[in-house]
Amino acid sequence: MAAKAKVVLTDYVWESLDVEKKTLEGLADLVAFKAKSMDEVLPELAGCDAMLNTYLAPINAEVMARMPKCKIIARYGIGVDTIDLEAATKVGIIVTNNPTYCIEEVAEHTMALLLACARKVAFYDRLVRDGRWEVPPGKPMHRLVGRTLGLVGFGNIARQVAVRAAAFGLRVLFADPNVKAGQLDAPGKKVELAELLRESDFVSLHPPLLPQTRKMINDETLAQMKSSAFLINCARGPIVDTDALVRALDAKKIAGCALDTIDPEPLPNPHPLRGRDNVVIAPHAAWYSEEALVGLQAGAPNEVRRVLSGQWPVNVVNPAVRGKNRAGL
Repeated sequence: MAAKAKVVLTDYVWESLDVEKKTLEGLADLVAFKAKSMDEVLPELAGCDAMLNTYLAPINAEVMARMPKCKIIARYGIGVDTIDLEAATKVGIIVTNNPTYCIEEVAEHTMALLLACARKVAFYDRLVRDGRWEVPPGKPMHRLVGRTLGLVGFGNIARQVAVRAAAFGLRVLFADPNVKAGQLDAPGKKVELAELLRESDFVSLHPPLLPQTRKMINDETLAQMKSSAFLINCARGPIVDTDALVRALDAKKIAGCALDTIDPEPLPNPHPLRGRDNVVIAPHAAWYSEEALVGLQAGAPNEVRRVLSGQWPVNVVNPAVRGKNRAGL
């Protein structure tokens, strides 16, 4: 009887691993961590046949050298910025993600943050909690109809935001070098980034975190925004240069921001972004709903099961590894 495979789970934020254990039952033993640093996980990597990963990073060439048997690294989420894809492909490790589990949730959360900025919901809530019952401190406010939303990146989530925004009467612009004008059936006019920043009342970020998108929102790009505009980030924190954002807020170069993702996470306390009336911050919660959690937990373990069972997985992000991977697939 063949020995069971070994699967290392680097970190997770849900209560139970019943889904993982059931999915891998009879095929692999699960070694689970809620690690805060890769050093906690390294001792268990030598014999692992697969890795499950949520947030822990970096999974780079040095880490991969510690797991010579590993056939697959399966990310629970959509982005794969925690993993060095080039290094994985070079050593024959298949990398997968989970691209559809929370599209609706993040689109809804983006609209919630947009509305919080437009209607100053969080500001008024804090005002009332502080014992005040006044409208004037929130002025000025403007109706959404006829205002402009700029979407930086036009992938699955951004397109769902566009549909929702159009229903509110917002004009939608998007900037994405990988999408042609008219290519996709979704509201939105394709423009260059500079035009989007110049014209938008709300700028919402939706690109993947890549070397070319890291800190793409910086002193220069923030200076191109309207002084009355709001920045919204439900993508990845490092897309925004946090220090530059603080400088822009201090100088009143933008009206405010709403952030579900930020760099660093968790946000230190104290921090210059905390306590501002024109800043809304959520703890990277946009992905979550009970329905999304089901899809999140099912995705990555099922990809691991496929590979360990000799099947090609569904959502491969380094397809060049096909035919030259350790699983022989």
